[in-house]
Amino acid sequence: MTAAHQLLDIAREAAAAGAAVLAGRDDVAPSGLALGSDGVETKSSESDLVTDFDRRAEQAVRTVLRRRRPEDTVTGEEYGTVAPDGATGYRWSIDPLDGTTNFVRGILYYGTSVAVQGPDGQWLVGVVHAPGLRRLWWASRDGGAFTSRLDGEGPGRPIGDPVRLCGPRGSLSAGLLSTGFGYDPERRAQQTAAVAAMLDSFGNLRRLGAAALDICMVADGTVEAFAEFGIQEHDWSAAALIAEEAGVPVRRPAVADSSVRGDWCLIGDIGIPHTRLRPLPIGLAEEQVQDGQADDERAQDGKVPGEGAAR
Repeated sequence: MTAAHQLLDIAREAAAAGAAVLAGRDDVAPSGLALGSDGVETKSSESDLVTDFDRRAEQAVRTVLRRRRPEDTVTGEEYGTVAPDGATGYRWSIDPLDGTTNFVRGILYYGTSVAVQGPDGQWLVGVVHAPGLRRLWWASRDGGAFTSRLDGEGPGRPIGDPVRLCGPRGSLSAGLLSTGFGYDPERRAQQTAAVAAMLDSFGNLRRLGAAALDICMVADGTVEAFAEFGIQEHDWSAAALIAEEAGVPVRRPAVADSSVRGDWCLIGDIGIPHTRLRPLPIGLAEEQVQDGQADDERAQDGKVPGEGAAR
């Protein structure tokens, strides 16, 4: 088994372990209705939820990774980063339950996301396991992206031949834009304005509530594009590689921790130039500042801003 196949095998096992915990929701709420308040807490706001399932799913993922890659670093949404002595340089990124609000309310759009980054910073493998939808997506760098249906009880087992993904094939004007909104009202207002600018190019909008699954839906052509400002690395780490390996244009946020500095995650053709986004994506914002400084310098020299020296 090659190194890439081994990493993918580990990621699939780890994601299935997390998804198996999530599949236990039916034992708590057999009717499929919303969970009660027991075991549900809030984080940054009243609508930013965390559950016992989030924590137990992350523990299950970490258990697999400790057993199979004990010297790798692991970063998870609930328990942060753990780097063993003599770490290899490989780092795993875990979202044990992407779509917690959906999960709590009985909406089946949620899943476990697992990815690994190599010592050179490249993302090597990504797996998104959605037990409620009975879907699995995965990719390895330069190995393509695939999806499969899931059968059986619990997290499910892949059935049938995997389908290779090749991204959206329809027109934007008839297509769907997928997005999400933050918990902070000021940030949400910015996101709403940006989405309104993009939406003119699309047939309609979907806000489904789990970024990793949204991005996978671009990879498999269900929706045409995804755009969201301020999501965390664990939200996009696995799915962005899946989209990339499906041939979809991917712009990852420049900063992993959006609480330090927010940035755009852009998957596919969003219908407008990135320079029209507000806030400006990191990199474009810096270029704008540099251009402004250059214009100021030219103005001080008596030149018209933007005017070149040669004709």
